[in-house]
Amino acid sequence: MAEVSDNRAAGDQAERRAANRALLEHVVSLFGTDRAGELAGCYTSDWILELPFADPPVRLDGACEIGAYLASRLGTFVFTLSLTAVHECLDPDLLVVEYESDGHVTHTGRPYRNTYIALWRFRDGKVSGVKEFPNPMVAAEALLPVVAGNPDDFDAGDGLPDDEEG
Repeated sequence: MAEVSDNRAAGDQAERRAANRALLEHVVSLFGTDRAGELAGCYTSDWILELPFADPPVRLDGACEIGAYLASRLGTFVFTLSLTAVHECLDPDLLVVEYESDGHVTHTGRPYRNTYIALWRFRDGKVSGVKEFPNPMVAAEALLPVVAGNPDDFDAGDGLPDDEEG
């Protein structure tokens, strides 16, 4: 009898993992599209967003606080996301995720292509937490003003075109 119970529990966990992964894939597919308004329904009202590499580090609690924080940033950074790897954990409600952004910064025109590693937590069929680790230098470089020429011709180091560096 215990074996049947163990098999049922394992099956329930596998179903939760699959549902959570499908939700993750759906959420990632919405970023940078005209369907981004659907994102709100994918998160619990009390979800937590942590950005430990931000300066200063950020921890936001709840949809209202997170929405206010993200509103200005998503107007500055316009991008889509692509999953590159999803790692399952023993906890069926936790996924370790790798993804990339492809976009630009609206006021500089610079490209924004970052890589992320994140812990995504799920509860009751929704995202309940994201702890995200992007490369902060990529964002800082994308925000630098462009002096002249093509935004892709400059780097964050000295403001000189790449072919004039010493």
